[in-house]
Amino acid sequence: MDTARGVACLLVAVICLSCAAAAAARSREVRTHRHLKRLNKPAVKSIQSPDGDTIDCVHISHQPAFDHPFLKNHTIQMRPNYHPEGLYDESKSNVASTSNGERPMVQLWHQNGRCPEGTVPIRRTKKEDLLRASSVRRYGRKRHTVANPMSVNPTMLNEGGHQHAIAYVQGDKYYGAKATINVWEPKIEQPNEFSLSQLWILGGSFGEDLNSIEAGWQVSPDLYGDNNTRLFTYWTSDAYQATGCYNILCSGFVQINSEIAMGASIFPTSSYSGSQYDVSILIWKDPKEGNWWMQFGKDYVLGYWPSFLFSYLADSASMIEWGGEVVNSQPEGVHTSTQMGSGHFPEEGFSKASYFKNIQVVDSTNNLKAPKGVGTFTEQSNCYDVQNGNNGDWGTYFYYGGPGRSSNCP
Repeated sequence: MDTARGVACLLVAVICLSCAAAAAARSREVRTHRHLKRLNKPAVKSIQSPDGDTIDCVHISHQPAFDHPFLKNHTIQMRPNYHPEGLYDESKSNVASTSNGERPMVQLWHQNGRCPEGTVPIRRTKKEDLLRASSVRRYGRKRHTVANPMSVNPTMLNEGGHQHAIAYVQGDKYYGAKATINVWEPKIEQPNEFSLSQLWILGGSFGEDLNSIEAGWQVSPDLYGDNNTRLFTYWTSDAYQATGCYNILCSGFVQINSEIAMGASIFPTSSYSGSQYDVSILIWKDPKEGNWWMQFGKDYVLGYWPSFLFSYLADSASMIEWGGEVVNSQPEGVHTSTQMGSGHFPEEGFSKASYFKNIQVVDSTNNLKAPKGVGTFTEQSNCYDVQNGNNGDWGTYFYYGGPGRSSNCP
């Protein structure tokens, strides 16, 4: 009798566990479905990209930005009131320029069509994209990752944190930044790692209240499900805790451009000792409205981050950074072999190492200027390094990057 009762109790426990597991799975399924519905707005037209992406052309007033409670009755600013004065020799900074001067296709999906005027192109989020994230809530967000040149924390290196090779300026009020960035497709060792090259517009301290606006290119298998090099943006007003996201995976950034999709593949990319491809990115604060605008190359003003999203950046930035970042998850206790930039060290030079050139800042008079007092920073120069310089053609520039794990970077 006792044995039968024990078996019955065991069966009940197993059934309860099964029910709980099924309920949890159902709950996640419901949350996933709800989140996909929130992200993927009804499309006027959809375009299949050769890389597997679907680009939805969404009416400009239906984009995710307008889910934000402060943007419910927002009048879209269709163009900035002012551009910065002194844009650096624009003939050298097409959207994507090459070492032999031709202008290639900018994003891969353009091969199969364009979005109509009055719409914005949005990369469709798939169910599997959400399921790769640690939770639906964390999808499209990154952990606190800004390079703080004032404080190298050795324990972070041992715990497998983020590593950087950057140039930076601080000690003034900054109202924007610009750079022409060499585009590569670095190899990623683990799916949960990434490699990116970007500029950071920073305000506040490196504590809980950091404000950041970021833009550049990245390879992130976790976020996109492949190893393609993609245009990206990021913003946060609380050090990556509860606010902000990549691209337009939350409400915030207001897109006005119908030709460039955030998170879409950049094509083509540079090859070692071969053709070199660059993208030019400018972020600046409109002196009249106070919004932070982004321009991609010479022709594409993409949109803006409304100033109310931020605390410190509602006024100005206190630091600008340019450079590379990777995640080192220390697979099997050794340094990752995830590449930064081209995967080669700065001393190899043009067509072998990746670079940023014509780096500039926007000052309080809305003028683009060469940055003064540029510093460089890397946590482990034997893994990833940075070397800066200055000349007539490239203005202020630097080479950066590296291979990660090697005999010098165990």
